[in-house]
Amino acid sequence: MVDIADGVYAYVQPDGGWCLNNAGLVVGAEGQSLLVDTAATELRARLLRAEVLRRSAVPPRTVVNTHFHGDHTFGNSLFPEALIVAHERTRTEMSAAGLHLTGLWPDVRWGDIEVTLPHLTYKDTLTLHTGGVRVELIHVAPAHTTDDTVVWLPDQRVLFAGDLVMSGVTPFCLMGSVSGSLRAMARLRALGAETVVPGHGEVGGPELIDHNEAYFRWLDEQARQGVAAGLTPLQLARETGPGPFEGLIDSERLVPNLHRAYAEVHGAAPGSPLDVGALFKEMAGFHGGLPECHA
Repeated sequence: MVDIADGVYAYVQPDGGWCLNNAGLVVGAEGQSLLVDTAATELRARLLRAEVLRRSAVPPRTVVNTHFHGDHTFGNSLFPEALIVAHERTRTEMSAAGLHLTGLWPDVRWGDIEVTLPHLTYKDTLTLHTGGVRVELIHVAPAHTTDDTVVWLPDQRVLFAGDLVMSGVTPFCLMGSVSGSLRAMARLRALGAETVVPGHGEVGGPELIDHNEAYFRWLDEQARQGVAAGLTPLQLARETGPGPFEGLIDSERLVPNLHRAYAEVHGAAPGSPLDVGALFKEMAGFHGGLPECHA
């Protein structure tokens, strides 16, 4: 748990790889608190709850889910006292996905988890007040997914960016959009955040937005060149590798990211469905097996 402002914390799970997501905690007056995202497994959610209760006398009154992926939502059931808030598409996508993530990595000790859907949903923006702290929820999508929410604390200049922003970790837009991610970076930058809590990786500042934007611009350029050369996304990935982003972990995400970029070059609408299962198999072939999930 990292103290980033008065009563504001980032819960960071190193090294930020698959399913090792970050969460956030806002503690206001009179013990009121709000939690941003939960965790992937029962054990990790219990550890998160214990750390939260070290900073707040009572459990969080509110949990905000930044998007539907299980590493950010499977721990919802460990916070039964909370009102769960998310974008309206997050509830829809969570219901449709169920526990699908557990099937990708069956060897992970998931524990006793269940899908606990949001109780309250919003469409564009929503303002919450937690013990005198203003908390703004903003739908910024399609980008990582079609239901991304960022959590903005304007008085503290703190941005919980969810998986729109990664730190030291390869961005992932298979279920979202390359062009949408670029638009999202511009929108996030305009907020003027001083502290940025990414969905995965270490806490940073606005430079994290710059780094993610640079990746998506490079990805878009590679896709356009690959289409012009008649290469498939897999062929291009094998030919180019991660390029200047070789130091980022989970570099195998290049393959599905290129599929999304190719689809948009060919005119597909941002966020339009792709065959996620097939592309995970292709990524596993490129990587020499499905990447490890250390949750």
